[in-house]
Amino acid sequence: MENKKENFSEWYNEIVEIAGLSDKRYPIKGMNVWLPYGLKAMQNIDRIIRQNVDPLDFQEVSFPVLITRDQLSVEFEHVKGFENEVYWVTRGGMEPLEVEMALRPTSEAAMYGMFSLWVRSHADLPLKIYQIVNVYRYETKHTRTFIRIREIHFFEAHTAHDSYEDAERQMAEYRTIWDRISSELCLPFLIDQRPDWDKFPGAKYTLAFDTVLPGGRSLQIGTIHQYGTNFSRNYDIKYLKDDGTHEYASQTTFGLSERLLAAVIAIHGDDQGLIFPPDVAPVQVVVVPIPSKRADVASYSDSIASLLRNAGIRVALDSRENYTPGFKYNEWEMKGVPLRIEIGDREAESRKITAVKRTSRKKYQLLEGELASSIKALLEEIKVEISKRADEHFSRLHRHYSSLEEMKGAEGLVLAGWCGSRECSDTIERTLEFGTLGFNRNQDSREKCVVCGREGSLGVFSRSY
Repeated sequence: MENKKENFSEWYNEIVEIAGLSDKRYPIKGMNVWLPYGLKAMQNIDRIIRQNVDPLDFQEVSFPVLITRDQLSVEFEHVKGFENEVYWVTRGGMEPLEVEMALRPTSEAAMYGMFSLWVRSHADLPLKIYQIVNVYRYETKHTRTFIRIREIHFFEAHTAHDSYEDAERQMAEYRTIWDRISSELCLPFLIDQRPDWDKFPGAKYTLAFDTVLPGGRSLQIGTIHQYGTNFSRNYDIKYLKDDGTHEYASQTTFGLSERLLAAVIAIHGDDQGLIFPPDVAPVQVVVVPIPSKRADVASYSDSIASLLRNAGIRVALDSRENYTPGFKYNEWEMKGVPLRIEIGDREAESRKITAVKRTSRKKYQLLEGELASSIKALLEEIKVEISKRADEHFSRLHRHYSSLEEMKGAEGLVLAGWCGSRECSDTIERTLEFGTLGFNRNQDSREKCVVCGREGSLGVFSRSY
């Protein structure tokens, strides 16, 4: 396997393939096949998302994939943002369609015509829905599995409110939701407000969650958008007020994709392969029997696996006969399983179980009668260890600089004073080949712009995927 530190790009491509996460040999570029192991990891991330939005009165829906050109054309700025990325459907069978349709690049156009039917009075608000679906964008840049593709696994939440103030409260709630999701995925990040020229088309402002991968490039792993009434005015989403007048609803959105899985792979893995956080891992514990003539290891291993499954732990029992225990250890380490249980004659006879952490390869002797609780405690320890490593990685790859000269040769997320102007942003991009991610919203410090010297705030710059 490639050395992650020396050749991250090749390491990433190799681990996606050999761990059985995705197969990019499908004959349409950028549309890959989800393999069982990768799909289970993504489904676990989806589960984490659902667990964090469902209790907050979001309702899950599923909208059709097709959007008419007329629906899409209503979006005043939105079409400009996506028109060159849209897949168009122009025939039904061999007959030309009277109205061209698009595969959804995102779902504002599909949803908001329905919002105008659903929202009638103040009592219908707030309206909070989400869906987890595929969206389609004709990506012309170099594609990379889970990072830049043409068929995107996408979570999108959409809300409508009776005031801008209530929509702002929703934006704050999104940040709380994201804090919880990122904690379970063990992903550090910055919150950056995108510059006006890079915000979502039609948004009043966009906040993005940016992390940094081992190669030194940043990766946007989530966004939230404040729309105000920009979309409701175009789609006629109005509600009846108590005084008998009508008012346009204020709206927000929140988007996440399989870039979350890409970040988990890239940030937590090592030269031996993947390291999955326990909440994401398709298999949390693998039980590996060590053949013995002295004890019935196979039956005991099966009973231990059953015990853990009954305790709600995701378990694999590797009873393959044609592979050595050592081969199995290496394979499951490569696949990122947080804990391995080794059962030989000593364990079967003593009823003391040997457990090995993926993060340290440290071995533990666990009593059978306390096994489920002990395993859960070890999984929690592993989560803490993974988070600590990720935070250390993040701290190495984001730094605050005080001058343009200092920024030369920097990598990762580069923080520096910026006045907010396009002109100074372009100067930084020409000088350093860094794009502007926007103003950092983790801290709101006043800074002198490193280009023009004018009063500004803390900007964030990087080379991005």
